[in-house]
Amino acid sequence: MEGIKINDILQLDNLKNVKIRFNLMFRQNWNPIEIFKNGDISVMLEGQYWNYKKNKSYKVGQITVGLVKIKPDEDFWLLFHIGKVTTDLNIFNGVGFKYKQLENYNKYCGRLIVKYKNTSQNMIRNAESVINDCEVAQILPDTFDNDIFPGYDKINVSWQELNRVIEKENWKTALQNQKGVYLLTDKSNGKHYVGSAYGENMILGRWLAYIKTGHGGNAGLRALSFDYIKENFMYSILDLYRSTTDDQIIIERESWWKEVLQSRRFGYNEN
Repeated sequence: MEGIKINDILQLDNLKNVKIRFNLMFRQNWNPIEIFKNGDISVMLEGQYWNYKKNKSYKVGQITVGLVKIKPDEDFWLLFHIGKVTTDLNIFNGVGFKYKQLENYNKYCGRLIVKYKNTSQNMIRNAESVINDCEVAQILPDTFDNDIFPGYDKINVSWQELNRVIEKENWKTALQNQKGVYLLTDKSNGKHYVGSAYGENMILGRWLAYIKTGHGGNAGLRALSFDYIKENFMYSILDLYRSTTDDQIIIERESWWKEVLQSRRFGYNEN
């Protein structure tokens, strides 16, 4: 059975005058979906109305639909904006247009999730060519944030993501009751830091320390600036243990992972 298409919901007229922008990464190291979840819509809209170095993205009077990819390895996109171009600023390699938000579509922005497999390198598409391939996957009851605890084996979050979710109750409950060995990965160079958690509040306690200072008191990380850590570090879990597990078992597993990953020789571990 054929699914519901995005325009079955939006009912956009004159598709010849509509363009859809599929936002992935419009600036180096910036993830638009994270920017959306952090509430900085103004930055999202800069990306939506950005001109490349030579070609203009839109024409005055055109309707623009903004979709942002939810996860890099999945074909799901979140609707975050529908607007109309009012002014061409004639700027290249920058924000090239003024626009007005089409408020009658606001009730769907941040809630409508679309499934679409983009096979083109062109991120700005004429609606006529793609809109029938954009299938409605879900309409959320509230604005998307995707901050439900994903399970211990699926955690792989940036510092920015961790900072946003660490105080949410489902994350706190999950992390404060488990001992374990965790991994910090510097995505700019592939270096690792292996750590263990068995003290107060267990994994939650250790990760809160990284949110507060960046280095969490670890000597091998102190040489890095906090801004660098915020920009480049990812957090995941290698081993998980019950709160009643003997601390020595955790320490031994930490040492084993340091050896396997060679994080003393090539990473940030100094002991």
